Amino acid sequence: MSEIVTVGLDLAKNVFQVHGADGAGRAVLRKKLRRAQWWRLEFRSYGG
Repeated sequence: MSEIVTVGLDLAKNVFQVHGADGAGRAVLRKKLRRAQWWRLEFRSYGG
């Protein structure tokens, strides 16, 4: 897996979406969480 250098967070009413991109702009992380689940999200090291 590539290293995440950019993180995007979409905060909607009931669903949160988290996106991580590497240095080349390729998506390496996509998570879709309901509002009740957001606190369980773990950011792990995705070093290459």
